[in-house]
Amino acid sequence: MVNGILGKKIGMTQIFDDQGNVHPVTVIQAGPCVITQLKRATKDGYEAAQIGLVEFVKGKNVTKAMKGHFDKHDLPPVKFMREVGIEAADDSKPAEGEAASNGASKVGDKVLVDIFNSEKFVDVIGVSKGRGFAGVVKRHKFGGGPGAHGHMFQVQGSIGASSFPSRVFPGMRMSGHMGVDQVTVRNLKIRGIDTDDNLLLVEGAVPGHRNGYVVVLKAKKPPRERRGFAGSSTLDPLKAAKKAAAGKKK
Repeated sequence: MVNGILGKKIGMTQIFDDQGNVHPVTVIQAGPCVITQLKRATKDGYEAAQIGLVEFVKGKNVTKAMKGHFDKHDLPPVKFMREVGIEAADDSKPAEGEAASNGASKVGDKVLVDIFNSEKFVDVIGVSKGRGFAGVVKRHKFGGGPGAHGHMFQVQGSIGASSFPSRVFPGMRMSGHMGVDQVTVRNLKIRGIDTDDNLLLVEGAVPGHRNGYVVVLKAKKPPRERRGFAGSSTLDPLKAAKKAAAGKKK
């Protein structure tokens, strides 16, 4: 089974949990995807699956090389393809409504959003929004100069002395092109899954603009689940310290 899926960032909305708390979420059209190629350690040196997002693509917009790649396994043409990891086969019993299989992925298999049914967090990879030519305050979060009248606020300041080193060191943070970079945002919380329409609702900052392509992976290092918080048996250290200090005074 693959550990990720491709999708599109649709937009934002809000949902309510069981306690009535509102949560802002980003809606991702996750799939459907199809496995277009399998990478094997014996042949390619690593294990991975190449998957493509199934959407309408005109045949004239596909190169002959890619057309042959798809026709080899009688697959529909896809525009957006990425490689994702492959998890070890699960020998557990199939869920209700699922067909029994040996768990091994093969070319032509569909990848749907239900692979995240047992997950709580995901990692999302996307291309950040382009901000054009930006200064150091916006690009690198510099503090800037004085903001009073007669001063230039969004300035960089000195970038090197004239006596030594008499040059600018490589890697100096300066103004320049900002955005359009591959960004990975980890541990976004899953707030809802719609298997009928292949929608994934996540809480957090999803990189990219609306209708931008993203790669959604199972969280590599999900946060540890906090237990015992806000429970009746939870010990408040501050209250415990005050209670102990009051007992010593007596």
